[in-house]
Amino acid sequence: MQLKIMPKKKRLSAGRAPLMLFLCQMISALEVPLDPKLLEDLVQPPTITQQSPKDYIIDPRENIVIQCEAKGKPPPSFSWTRNGTHFDIDKDPLVTMKPGSGTLTINIMSEGKAETYEGVYQCTARNERGAAISNNIVIRPSRSPLWTKEKLEPIILRNGQSLVLPCRPPIGLPPPIIFWMDNSFQRLPQSERVSQGLNGDLYFSNVLPEDTREDYICYARFNHTQTIQQKQPISVKVISVDELNDTIAANLSDTEFYGAKSHRQRPPTFLTPDGNTSRKEELRGNVLSLECIAEGLPTPIIYWIKEDGTLPINRTFYRNFKKTLQIIQVTEADSGNYQCIAKNALGAIHHTISVTVKAAPYWIIAPQNLVLSPEEDGTLICRANGNPKPRISWLSNGVPIEIAPDDPSRKIDGDTIIFSKVQERSSAVYQCNASNEYGYLLANAFVNVLAEPPRILTSANTLYQVIANRAALLDCAFFGSPLPTIEWFKGAKGSALREDIYVLHENGTLEIPVAQKDSTGTYTCVARNKLGMAKNDVHLEIKDPTRIIKQPEYAVVQRGSTVSFECKVKHDHTLIPTVTWLKDHGELPNDGRFTVDKDHLVVADVNDDDGGTYTCVANTTLDNVSASAVLSVVDVPNPPFDLELTDQLDRSVQLSWTPGDDNNSPITKFIIEYEDAMHEPGLWHHQTEVPGTQTTAQLKLSPYVNYSFRVMAENNLGRSLPSEASEQYLTKAAEPDKNPTAVEGLGSEPDNLVITWKPLNGFESNGPGLQYKVSWRQKDGDDEWTSVVVANVSKYIVSGTPTFVPYLIKVQALNDAGFAPEPAAVMGHSGEDLPMVAPGNVRVNVVNSTLAEVHWDPVPLKSIRGHLQGYRIYYWKAQSSLTRNRRHIEKKILTFQGSKTHGMLPGLEPFSHYTLNVRVVNGKGEGPASPDKVFNTPEGVPSAPSSLKIVNPTLDSLTLEWEPPSHPNGILTEYTLKYQPINSTHELGPLVDLKIPANKTRWTLKNLNFSTRYKFYFYARTAAGSGIQITEEAITTVDEAGILPPDVGAGKAMASRQVDIATQGWFIGLMCAVALLILILLIVCFIRRNKGGKYPVKEKEDAHADPEIQPMKEDDGTFGEYRSLESDAEDHKPLKKGSRTPSDRTVKKEDSDDSLVDYGEGVNGQFNEDGSFIGQYSGKKEKEPAEGNESSEAPSPVNAMNSFV
Repeated sequence: MQLKIMPKKKRLSAGRAPLMLFLCQMISALEVPLDPKLLEDLVQPPTITQQSPKDYIIDPRENIVIQCEAKGKPPPSFSWTRNGTHFDIDKDPLVTMKPGSGTLTINIMSEGKAETYEGVYQCTARNERGAAISNNIVIRPSRSPLWTKEKLEPIILRNGQSLVLPCRPPIGLPPPIIFWMDNSFQRLPQSERVSQGLNGDLYFSNVLPEDTREDYICYARFNHTQTIQQKQPISVKVISVDELNDTIAANLSDTEFYGAKSHRQRPPTFLTPDGNTSRKEELRGNVLSLECIAEGLPTPIIYWIKEDGTLPINRTFYRNFKKTLQIIQVTEADSGNYQCIAKNALGAIHHTISVTVKAAPYWIIAPQNLVLSPEEDGTLICRANGNPKPRISWLSNGVPIEIAPDDPSRKIDGDTIIFSKVQERSSAVYQCNASNEYGYLLANAFVNVLAEPPRILTSANTLYQVIANRAALLDCAFFGSPLPTIEWFKGAKGSALREDIYVLHENGTLEIPVAQKDSTGTYTCVARNKLGMAKNDVHLEIKDPTRIIKQPEYAVVQRGSTVSFECKVKHDHTLIPTVTWLKDHGELPNDGRFTVDKDHLVVADVNDDDGGTYTCVANTTLDNVSASAVLSVVDVPNPPFDLELTDQLDRSVQLSWTPGDDNNSPITKFIIEYEDAMHEPGLWHHQTEVPGTQTTAQLKLSPYVNYSFRVMAENNLGRSLPSEASEQYLTKAAEPDKNPTAVEGLGSEPDNLVITWKPLNGFESNGPGLQYKVSWRQKDGDDEWTSVVVANVSKYIVSGTPTFVPYLIKVQALNDAGFAPEPAAVMGHSGEDLPMVAPGNVRVNVVNSTLAEVHWDPVPLKSIRGHLQGYRIYYWKAQSSLTRNRRHIEKKILTFQGSKTHGMLPGLEPFSHYTLNVRVVNGKGEGPASPDKVFNTPEGVPSAPSSLKIVNPTLDSLTLEWEPPSHPNGILTEYTLKYQPINSTHELGPLVDLKIPANKTRWTLKNLNFSTRYKFYFYARTAAGSGIQITEEAITTVDEAGILPPDVGAGKAMASRQVDIATQGWFIGLMCAVALLILILLIVCFIRRNKGGKYPVKEKEDAHADPEIQPMKEDDGTFGEYRSLESDAEDHKPLKKGSRTPSDRTVKKEDSDDSLVDYGEGVNGQFNEDGSFIGQYSGKKEKEPAEGNESSEAPSPVNAMNSFV
């Protein structure tokens, strides 16, 4: 039975107890592994390993070397035949054989000729197991003969005729390469009209006068000998019939001209091939070349088609301006009819080429070496194909098998030799020859009968290291004859398989498809046949895979910045990885800007060339992993360039440019700026913007401007530098497009009119000689326009005008080219003068003690002599009704805008004597004052007392001293004093109310409790009501000895009890607890106080407040008292220790002057008719020293804290 391991796999899964995997002998032949030690021991028939080509063309100038190399055991001997007979190399001193080889060297360089050794050579390699033979090697020396001498007459032909210049090179070996050149060794140009054919001839479809030359030379290059031969130059002259004079016409006939055809246009005809059809035969595998060259005028175009088929797309090529069709690797399927079509404007012609593809023999199944065991069977198969079909013949050891020694185990069946129960004497080398008329094939295949015990060729104790979850392949290369069976065991005792799947390859290799950690161990391979047994141990280790746990990330950075890529690798602790960085799959640039440390690649000062793909590659001896990231280098765009101005018109021009590099960030827009070199050189102005996809812009222009343009590109990172400036473009002058703006007419004096305007700038002038035409006339008269032309100024003064008369005014621009469009007229007025008449019928209505309403009759408009701006009221406080000859108060002013005839005077002092007058106001100033009007204000509530202090505190009394209100606002009738005690928890006691005569400034309170805090509320009254109160707190003194005066017996008893209790421990503990509670309350109140809350005493006051001491308001609710709202809110709070109270316990109110500043914006405010402030307030005299109502300040958080102590 023939044994040969085929590439099949056998799978065995868990379920068989010891791991024993068998390789069965179900194959056809043995293969001998190319193991050096094995090959040294095994006998083997010869095998030809190298030989010279069948058709061997040699260089006659060099020694002849005929190669023949073979292997075998024992080493083969070599012999040669020449032309079918034995070639005795020992008899020829020029022939030597290479030692240990069959290669011949024939030394013809010293003597001898190459032609002597022409012939057919064959090499035989022989040893005790058989003989192998080489191909028949045909030796031929190369030849490069010279051209035969010939006399070439000049060729003269008419313009438009066709022409063929023959080459006819000498026959060489191998055939030469043909090309045409001139005397200067320059190749002659070729085209659709002029081209070289496959035979080397030069074809002209029609000639032109420029084809005239005397050096058409055909060259033949013989590559084998590296020589070039040249033909004699051919002279060609192209003439027209008109050039032939009568003499030439008389001596020469038309037939003596080359190709005597008409030079007129003609349809195509073929120069090659001849006729309508032709045949072409080619061998399989070669290049099929079909050629059609046509003549005609105009020059024909060639087309190719295949009848009943299509041209193979990937193997078809057109050469020589489509005059040659080539099909490479031609097959029998390419046989058929091919048609070439030549066509010009006058017609078409076609030629059909019938192609037949023949084939030299080629292998279908070449015979293979057989290694058999005794008593086994085998076959040698030799199958070839060709066209015609080749004949198969067999040889044994180089001898035709018909005359070779007989072998009973061998049987020949056509292309197959069948072997049955072979013996060692059956070993031989068989040759199969397949031949037809186009060539032959020769193959050697030996039959080697061996009887060998098993051998394991894999090295013992080989260690395999595999990455987890990958396939593990454990080798067990073996040899034996007969073919051994293979068994695999895991572990010393052969462990059983549980869940894994193992694959046994027929070459003995054990595959673990997915190796896991538990696959680690020792595996044993055992090979057995009938002649013996061999075994081998191998070891498997499973390693953790290398992983990149932190991969580099895509980065977009701006040029000049620094970028860092991170690559963190985790690996098996027994493997040492190497981390390599690549850029675009190549090495990193050799540049100091690239820094690689353990886990990072840092690129500093990034430039455009640094963009690309960066790959981190981690390599170990077992695996490698990689991760990549792309770096995009971005920046603001490069400036545009190549600015060009086209379509230049008077008012427009087209600007085009080429964008600069966008630096990997798309351009979003282009900004176009212009410079006016005539009017504002060096100053660039914005012209327009266009989208980033646009590279042209139609620009609107102004006349008489010397334009230059520049362009900037913008992307998401910013704006590029400006481009270079474009060429300058000066537009033609034109009349102005617009007139001055902001035209006004105002008089500066009563008898003039000042006309002003905003002049045009140089860019708007549209031309040289910019001037202005100023026109005016009275609005209400029939006067004609008066006009004057002025230079480029912005003002013109018209004198001698009547006072405050309306005028119509126009200002028109003009330059040397003409006038601007007619301007619209605007209205102005001549100068104003002071009003002549005062307002009449002034009336005053006193609303309340601080507010009065004034009415007056309007002044006639004509007497105003200007723009009415309003009416102004002057008023002042002359004297007090209470105190005569009091010093005079400053005058105050209220201005009422427009044509108002009444207004409110707020902020008056109650119980006062006022005087006022009214004046009309225009743009020039004030008119005369109206007669003075006198009025008085009624009494009002007084301000707070100027001060309040507590002096001489005793155990049971307190003395209060005060100063009267600074603003009594009437006649004081009495003072009101209210007081109440405050206990230790800040609770308020009963309120006591006292009335004190108005002439008093001191009062003593008796029968008070000792060591008690009291809160006092004190205010004055007039007939109008109660004034603002002032508050204060004070404490009666304490008797340190604990003895009270005799008249306070109850107090004495209380003091005694107090002393006794204070000595008790429970009282001391209670006081500590109370102190702690007070501290907590102190913190809470401090927080609430900062947030605007009220402490408990305030809440108590609010609950028991006396309605008589609440702030008073006017009945109509218009203004109310002029006092501080903050002080009102704080009046009822007890004063605390640490408050900002003077040391003499005097509390002062802040000064208040009832100024109109309280009702408007500074000294100038306004009141509406109903009394709201609309006027302007100002003082013309020096103000009095500040004085007014004083009030205690709001307790600070510190004061609040001190009040609990």
